[in-house]
Amino acid sequence: MRPSAERSSQLRWRQVLLSFLLSLFRGALPDQIRYSVPEELAKNSVVGNLAKDLGLSVRDLPARKLRVSAEKEYFTVNPESGDLLVSDRIDREQICGMKPLCILDFDTVAENPLNIFHVAVTVQDINDNIPLFKQRKIDLKIVESTKPGQTFPLDPALDLDAGPNSLQRYHLSDNEYFDLAEKQAPDGRKYPELILKHSLDREEQNFHQLVLTAVDGGDPPQSGTTQIQIQVIDANDNPPVFSQDVYRVSLQEGVPRGFSVLRVTATDQDEGGNAEVTYSFHNADEQVEQFFNLDKRTGEITTKNDFDFEVASSYTLGIEAKDPGELAAHCSIQVEILDENDCAPEVIVTSVFTPLPEDSPPGTVIALMKTRDRDSGENGDVYCRILGKTDFLLKSYSKNYYKLVTDKALDREEIPEYNVTIMATDRGKPPLSSSTTITLHITDVNDNAPVFQQSAYLVHVPENNAPGASIVQVSASDPDLGPNGHVSYSIVASDLDPRALSSYVSVSAHSGVVFAQRAFDHEQLRAFELTLQARDQGSPALSANVSLRVLVGDRNDNAPRVLYPALGPDGAALFDTVPRAAQPGYLVTKVVAVDADSGHNAWLSYHVLQASEPGLFSLGLRTGEVRTARALGDRDAARQRLLVAVRDGGQPPLSATATLLLVFADSLQEALPDLSDPPTPSDPQAELQFYLVVALALISVLFLLAVILAVALRLRSSSSPAPWGCFQPGFSSKSEPRVLPNYSEGTLPYSYNLCVASQSAKTEFNFLNVTPEVAPPRDLLCEDASWVPSTNHGDTEGPLASDTILKQAPPNTDWRFSQAQRPGTSGSQNGDETGTWPNNQFDTEMLQAMILASASEAADGSSTLGGGAGTMGLSARYGPQFTLQHVPDYRQNVYIPGSNATLTNAAGKRDGKAPAGGNGNKKKSGKKEKK
Repeated sequence: MRPSAERSSQLRWRQVLLSFLLSLFRGALPDQIRYSVPEELAKNSVVGNLAKDLGLSVRDLPARKLRVSAEKEYFTVNPESGDLLVSDRIDREQICGMKPLCILDFDTVAENPLNIFHVAVTVQDINDNIPLFKQRKIDLKIVESTKPGQTFPLDPALDLDAGPNSLQRYHLSDNEYFDLAEKQAPDGRKYPELILKHSLDREEQNFHQLVLTAVDGGDPPQSGTTQIQIQVIDANDNPPVFSQDVYRVSLQEGVPRGFSVLRVTATDQDEGGNAEVTYSFHNADEQVEQFFNLDKRTGEITTKNDFDFEVASSYTLGIEAKDPGELAAHCSIQVEILDENDCAPEVIVTSVFTPLPEDSPPGTVIALMKTRDRDSGENGDVYCRILGKTDFLLKSYSKNYYKLVTDKALDREEIPEYNVTIMATDRGKPPLSSSTTITLHITDVNDNAPVFQQSAYLVHVPENNAPGASIVQVSASDPDLGPNGHVSYSIVASDLDPRALSSYVSVSAHSGVVFAQRAFDHEQLRAFELTLQARDQGSPALSANVSLRVLVGDRNDNAPRVLYPALGPDGAALFDTVPRAAQPGYLVTKVVAVDADSGHNAWLSYHVLQASEPGLFSLGLRTGEVRTARALGDRDAARQRLLVAVRDGGQPPLSATATLLLVFADSLQEALPDLSDPPTPSDPQAELQFYLVVALALISVLFLLAVILAVALRLRSSSSPAPWGCFQPGFSSKSEPRVLPNYSEGTLPYSYNLCVASQSAKTEFNFLNVTPEVAPPRDLLCEDASWVPSTNHGDTEGPLASDTILKQAPPNTDWRFSQAQRPGTSGSQNGDETGTWPNNQFDTEMLQAMILASASEAADGSSTLGGGAGTMGLSARYGPQFTLQHVPDYRQNVYIPGSNATLTNAAGKRDGKAPAGGNGNKKKSGKKEKK
């Protein structure tokens, strides 16, 4: 036991020294790292720090992805510490069999950058197997005539261990006749031989029993035993003899089953039954009996199974020839298996880096692979290539390793997936090959911007469209995948006001449909332009813009609007005068109309719908000019009425009407009597208004009568008869106009005298300006003293006292209204300080017509200029609703027919208000005079 312990201690020191030397000189052995471990090591046992031995930093291990690449992984690498760990059971006898040196070769792969390291782990044998004999009992028959020194080979014991732990020696139990010798077979195995020391005597002892022990070299050593039973038989003097002790045969590994390998022959010089020889396998293992057959009679050896050079390259057969006298001879046959190219090369893919981004640069490593061919020589020499034309290259990396790299830039949109076939071929005759296919998926990169189907969009939208309706759909395509190809739409620019853009249009971010948010109006917005953007969801996002021009089409939704002639403030039609001597073709007036539509919808035509005298006037179809078609006849009425229709060119057409009141007269005074309209059909509302007006007029008359009566009583009690002068018989007002020298810019008085000529068929009136600064009354009423009335009470005759005039009532405030209260063009525009004349003929004639109408009412005693607040005496003629708010301020330097006085807004000057400039343009008709 002591020598065994010393050998075990020396073995351990050798292992430690080997590991130390390997770690010390690992820099000098860059191609391979070697370790030594005993077999049957526990799982997860540490073999060594591989990362440290490779010169790798522990911090870099996660990025380098250090791992073991082997067909069967007995080892693994701890990713955190870099230790090489045992991952599976290591049985040296199972892995290496009877080989004296058992080495596990494998590769380790590290990425980023890619490195391959070769590692060899020597598996040390431990004494885990005991020597075993094939038979627990060996029966021998020895002829008593056998001479001493004769040897009898015995079946060896089998110990699966190797090295010092394998079978070392045999020893035989003590006896008198036999001794033991150890022999070594050509394959290195030891087998025992029994040696006869002394001659046997069957009659003295015919049976011998011995114990054979096989001992290995382990510490402690293990052993196995078998019993040898020897029967002593009668003599057979001559044993069989082989022609040679060793036979050598070579076989191709591809020979068929039943192929004759060799026929052995042994001869026996005995005669008869002792010369009959039988053959059998002797001292053969299981593989021999598995692959070979032996004919016991003829000694012919044939194949029993297919050979594989890669499994076993040679076999040793022990043959025994024995005669009936149990005399035997032995020989051995060495069978060598010749290699054939019967193994196709293999391509083993160790790493595949997929999926691969399409923007990977040329030279990017895609896969790592190695080749293997179990044949030898040229039959095992392998080269690889790529089948077909691809975008990849195959480069030799080291020894039997290859790496697959990209040859040019990739485009997923063109080829989204590659099937790369790698073929490995050996150099045998004929060559064998095999192939493997690597499927490589290309991942998408956002390298394509969205593309619109059109370079620009133009869409026509009719006006008055329904809000929320779609007007157009834009579409952009993106060949990328996933979010890189998902397109969303938005409005990025417009020629509309940014604050109002959202109230006009919107775009669906997903479908690209553009919606109208409101009904468009061609008259307000005829066209607008949008800039739409299509944007993908990649990182970074790519986008494209396109312009969208929207043209709002016109519809006939606006009827023509008549600008001239316009209605008066009370809604009554205005009139125009035509000279009686107007010749044919005389331009009477012009109907002016506009249409907010455009194109044919705004093409206006003028038509006469109704005329008092159909042939008297002509109307321009496109111009709207009203001209006389012939001269006025004696039978033609002085007042003519035309109803004009203005139509546009739309479908269906829209129209508007205008009424023209034309009066043939040479002057305004001549035209006034013809202004009354024929009675119109009674209207309940109009009649009610009429009765209200009549009631108001009666109340006003009664009030005025009461006031006049009170004033008359007061004046009667006074001594001055001047206020009654105008009511004396025979008195009348002078029709000659007279202008006071100091009142060129004055205003009409707010208390006045009215004189009526009883013989006159027509009423004429004068407005007289009377203020404290005026001349005596005689200068106003009469040119001589006949205008001064006398009293019947005997009072002193003399001129009208000026103090009586000075006591007249203060100015009526009805004439004083602000600039904002003045309607129409006169009240809406600023005038100068001194006032101006109306700026056209229509304003002047309108003013004359109103003044004459008021004067006529005053002559009839039904109304006065001061009849109501703000009415200017026009309430009885034009209704209570017609106040100064509806009448332009025509009091600015207006000429009064029959008088040299002018209407000047002196009250406005006193109030500090600037008079408004006259800007009226029409004469008022007498539609409501009958009321």
